[in-house]
Parts: sequence; structure tokens; C-alpha cells
Amino acid sequence: MTDSLDDCATPFTDDSSGSLRRAEHWGKHIVRAGSPTRCVVDEPDPDKHREQIEPWLSALFQAEHLNLLVGSGLTTAVAKAAGASEVDMSPVEFQHIYAVEVKRAAREGAQRLGRKEPNIEDQVRTVNELIGGLRILASAAEGDDGDDDKPEPSATTALQAWESALDATLAGLMKGLLATERGIATALSGGQALSDSQDDASARVRRLLGGFLLPFASRTGTRERTHIFTTNYDRLIERGCDLLGLRLVDRFVGALAPVFHSSRLGIDLHYNPPGIRGEPRYLEGVVRFTKLHGSVDWRNVRQSGGPSIQRCGLPFGAADNHPDVRDEIGGQLLVYPNAAKDVETLEFPFAELFRDFAAAVCRPNAVVVTYGYGFGDDHVNRILRDMLSIPSTHLVVISYDEAGGRLKAFHDLAGHEAQITLLVGPHFGDLATLVEHYLPKPAIDRTTWRMVDLLNRRARPRSDDDGRRTYEELEGGEPA
Repeated sequence: MTDSLDDCATPFTDDSSGSLRRAEHWGKHIVRAGSPTRCVVDEPDPDKHREQIEPWLSALFQAEHLNLLVGSGLTTAVAKAAGASEVDMSPVEFQHIYAVEVKRAAREGAQRLGRKEPNIEDQVRTVNELIGGLRILASAAEGDDGDDDKPEPSATTALQAWESALDATLAGLMKGLLATERGIATALSGGQALSDSQDDASARVRRLLGGFLLPFASRTGTRERTHIFTTNYDRLIERGCDLLGLRLVDRFVGALAPVFHSSRLGIDLHYNPPGIRGEPRYLEGVVRFTKLHGSVDWRNVRQSGGPSIQRCGLPFGAADNHPDVRDEIGGQLLVYPNAAKDVETLEFPFAELFRDFAAAVCRPNAVVVTYGYGFGDDHVNRILRDMLSIPSTHLVVISYDEAGGRLKAFHDLAGHEAQITLLVGPHFGDLATLVEHYLPKPAIDRTTWRMVDLLNRRARPRSDDDGRRTYEELEGGEPA
């Protein structure tokens, strides 16, 4: 072990021109949880590291403002546990005019974000920019202002071709997301089973989802609700909350066809305990929820009052023949970057969502826990860096790897090492290991503490500890 990240760094060569450059890479496992940074060369020992990590996370989870930022790593981990296919984010091949230019621009955009190769999101963003330019050219071609240098009418044809290609690409992305959801849904329903020596996939997936979400959601009703943010398009978190009986509060209002509202309603559900008047108790198991990049079931629809964002009744893991999964629905799908056909919808609702993110995390005594987030979204990273400029805030990074160097780049740019907890590596990023060994028990579990107190009082005194017994001696576990 070492006491510095720099001691874990190694030089390497990775440049298309063949020239040497030095890049700082971390070791296989990095730990910083209430103590100096350590680079763990060998496989970490859960029993040893839990003594340091679990109490530290328990303290952070009791912060005044607790936020969870989830990336695609959570869906990948659960999909592997369920035996489902992972979401394919690889780019598609276009055959239209300007396809070569789109491919080159998408690669350049990906490299600016620290990725060597572009994914389908880079392509969608680039195609959106191309479509915006083609709209201008097509509009100029249709006009008649006497200018001999007007663009050729072929811009209209190219515009129609690229709009159709973008709609088909988004529809394909949606079908891939639903295929992953379908595999997880099959596992949850008991449709798949592991060997006789293991639990079936249904119990395993439920245990992973519950063990991950409950520590964040189980805050006493008088504390501010945990706010869960995600950059994922799938509905895995919503499905997990349904299984656990958690209530999600977001900007959508309505029962049959919920509509996105600009107003951020601060609604806290509560009930009156029997026999008590005038002192309502806030309902437990309520979390706020924001999908920063949209969702596979968000649609851009036009109603009598103008365009609006509507959440359609798309089942979890819907089949490809579902009415809301047809190819032409891609033009209405709201994901970021989206295929909206007007500037108003292009900015809405994503501007509101990122405003919620900034308002939730950039305030004193706020804690943000990231899991499975690859630090590839500059608009998210910028808000996290702004948050760390407030001395009382803290960032917890739990990651399977260093995300191709993007995690260390963010770490070095942000500074504020004392405000960043690092649990990086295949051991800490493994969802089963994280749930079993490191995440604290739900904070509202008071029964265990009462039992420990009673056992301590009833235990016979010993000469070496004056009657005090440890939690491990009495229960074989560890308190939250």
C-alpha cells in the first residue's frame, strides 16, 4: 500500500500519431474513506476494509442533504446478475450523405469527453447538429429572394433522410433498452434459475436492488428526502422502488398520462399516528427522483395547449410489438440528446432537470454518492465541481474502474481531496460485494440497537471489560 495516488501512476503510450505521452493511471483498487488514500495491489479483504468503510459511509448517509447519482454501471451489474443482455451503446453505420463527416465529428466529440471511441449518444448529438444546419439550408433553398448563391434544393432531401435515420436510431436504442429490461423482468418473475447450489435469479436480483436502494431511501421521515439522480434511460430504479414499496416524487403530475410540470412541488406525504392530535408524522420510504437524460417512456406530444412532455404507459420490458415501441415513435422519444423537432422542446425539460440537480447538491452539508457513473458527461461534472467548492459538502465515488482515466481527470481538476471518498476497483464496484459488506444497514432500523442494549445489560460482567460486550460478540454483526 502507498499513501499517494501518484505512487500508483504508471506511464503509458496511447496516441494515434505514435508519439509518447504520460498519463496518470491508478492502481487496481483505490481506497480513501476517512483516511489517507491507499492503493491496494492485492484483492481487498472485506472484513478488514469494512471496519473502516462501513462506519464512514454510515456517517455520510446521515448528512442533512443526501443525493445518489446512478450511471449505467448499476444496470450493467443487475443485468449480469439476471443473465440479461447489456444495453448496446455502440455506434451505428449511416449510409447517407455526410455520413463520413458525422462519424468524424462524433469521434472528435467523444475524445473531448475522454472516450477513445464514440458511442450512440455521440452520434445522436452530432446528427442533431447536422439536422439543425440542414433545416437552415432547406429553408433558404425554398425561399426566393433573388440570390443566385442560394443552396441547392438537395438540402431538403438530405434533411428528410437524416431525420428518418435519427428516428430509426432512437427507436433501435429504445428496443435495446427494453430488451435489457425484459431480461431483468424475466429473472424477477422466476423465469430463469441458477444451479441448485445458488439462489435463483429472482431472489438474487431482488436482494441486490433492495440492498442497494434501501440504505439511501431509509431515512427518518423528519429528514429531507434522499434525491436519486440517474443518467440512465431504462426504468430499473423505478422497478426496484416498486418492489420495495418506495414512493417516488418527481415532476410528473397525473394518473393515466402523467405530464411533466415546470414547478417543483415540495410534497411530503404524512399520516397522523393513532391517538395523537396535531402532530403529523411524515411518511417513511419516500424519495425524490430525477432522470437527467430522459427516459425510454417519455414522449414529446402535442396537445391543444401546445407541446408537452408525457410519460406513456410503457410496461417494464415491453415487447417490440407494443404500440409505443414502433419505429416511427423514435421522433417522439425524449432522451438526451433528443430528437425534438423544435427549439422549445430541445431545451425543455432538460434545463429544468439539471437545475434540480444543481439546486439539490450545491448547498451546504450535502453529500453525493455516485455508483456506476463514468464521469463522461461534462454538464454533470461541472455541477459536481461547483458543489465541492462548498467546504461542508462531500462526494463519494464508487466505481468498478477508473472509467478510462476520466475519473482521475475529474479528481485532479476538482481538487478538494479531503471532500472526496474513493472506493474504486473491481472489488468495491462489484454490486454484490458492496451490498453485502460496505453499504450500511437502513438508518431507521432501531430494533437491532434496542436488542444490543438489552443484551449488554443482561450480559454477565468480565474482569477485562467491566461488563461491556462488543456487538460482534453478542450478535455476530455490526451496527449501522
